[in-house]
Amino acid sequence: MTQIAFILLCHKDPEGVIAQTLRLTAAGDCVAIHFDARSSTADFTRIRAALGANPQVTFSRRRIKCGWGEWSLVAATLEGLKAAVAAFPGATHFYMLSGDCMPIKTAEYIRDRLESEDADHIESFDFHGSDWIKTGIKEERLIYRHWFNERKRKALFYRSMDLQKRFGLARKVPEDLGIRIGSQWWCLRRRTVEAVLDFVAKRRDVTRFFATTWIPDETFFQTLVAHLVPEREIRSRTLTFLMFTDYGMPVTFYDDHYDLLLSQDYLFARKISPDAKELRERLGALFVETGRVFTISDEGRRQFTFLAARGREGRRFAQRFWEAETSLGRSRTLMLVACKKWHVAKRLVDRIRGLTQIPAVDYVFNETATVLPDLGGIQTSLEKRMRHRRALVRMLFEHWGTDRLILCVDPGSIELIQDFRQDRARLRILEIDCAFTDDYLVGHARRVGLVGAETPVAAMQKLLPTIRFDVKFESDRLRDLDLAGHFHMRQGASVEENTQALAAFLDIPAETAREIAVTDYLFVD
Repeated sequence: MTQIAFILLCHKDPEGVIAQTLRLTAAGDCVAIHFDARSSTADFTRIRAALGANPQVTFSRRRIKCGWGEWSLVAATLEGLKAAVAAFPGATHFYMLSGDCMPIKTAEYIRDRLESEDADHIESFDFHGSDWIKTGIKEERLIYRHWFNERKRKALFYRSMDLQKRFGLARKVPEDLGIRIGSQWWCLRRRTVEAVLDFVAKRRDVTRFFATTWIPDETFFQTLVAHLVPEREIRSRTLTFLMFTDYGMPVTFYDDHYDLLLSQDYLFARKISPDAKELRERLGALFVETGRVFTISDEGRRQFTFLAARGREGRRFAQRFWEAETSLGRSRTLMLVACKKWHVAKRLVDRIRGLTQIPAVDYVFNETATVLPDLGGIQTSLEKRMRHRRALVRMLFEHWGTDRLILCVDPGSIELIQDFRQDRARLRILEIDCAFTDDYLVGHARRVGLVGAETPVAAMQKLLPTIRFDVKFESDRLRDLDLAGHFHMRQGASVEENTQALAAFLDIPAETAREIAVTDYLFVD
């Protein structure tokens, strides 16, 4: 009899993890949970308290700090597999899931599907010969060692790779392996998983190699399964339905996608929006049904391609369904640092990045040169960023896998701030009040093109009161928004006052806030 052990990788939403686990185990299957070590200890304690006594649930022995594109994701998966193999001797299949996945078929249907053929389901395409990688580096993923995360430390990532190229430090792939690539969402038989774990224990050279490849979760299991299992026993496809937008981000499903999801030739789907409560309830109820017959039309990707093509041709007849929900997400918090002196805000958020786990981006809507990850082209110009501002910010949340994000904004961008205020996400503003000398205001006037190098001093002096008033007017407009989450740092305030403001704005301990507040030269021009 088929029994599935689900390997659940998650990093947030403890109530959602608990609910998902209870749904999966209610149908007789098992769950091994790995909860990201970067995430809240209190959240993990909540999960263990709720599920620890359930004999169908186990936890990874070690919690790994996970980062997108890093070996840590593979390490976390291996920890989950080891725990599941030891805890569930009756499990016949091991299925990779995330906290954003939901079943789109009944448990009965899923088991029958897996019993119908003795095979592993994992995308397994030739790394060199296929076009699976659409953008970014390809061969460089393997032949160079990657110690830095491209999303978090982009400059060091590419600097390290360039140095290896310059000094001829390319390495060889382990000779007996043919590198394969594919989605990380797979379902493997027990004997395959045991063979992989045994191989990993014996071949340290292979794990060392993959530990410094880029995005190894797309190559490690795919390569090892192809190495250890006859090709006739591998179905090179995932059983989890997922799609990607024009910008390379996963399509998110909402309440009105229930019928579409059920008609796809897949067993699970990701990503299900945390706000899609009705969809989650309906899919949860579906999972434990018996005798349900499904009509498979499998048209999801064709619809997506059709609608996307119309948009590219300038003939969009209707809103794209993956754009129907433009909210950043009810569970997310957008934190804006508003400061007229951009260098002050940049110093502050740089310090925040160094002392907290909260991602922060400089003046993304004000400065073209702002460093951003590759988001498929939406980030390439200020005009695109502004036109698709909610989509851009949502993609940044997804990129870093976070529920909190800091953006620097100019206080004059009041329409932008008002737009984000209307979103379902929580909004906080930290306004930094700076002292403005006449020299600084003259420099500001020149930077924005209000005056030039040849403007007479007398004319400049006449303008200064108006410029100073304009800066104050922008601050007044921010206050007029009457946000509950409006905090202030002031150049002339005490360290204690600024510490309190930072601690409340960032929701961090006072000790950490104080380290930020005492940053050297924060207000120096």
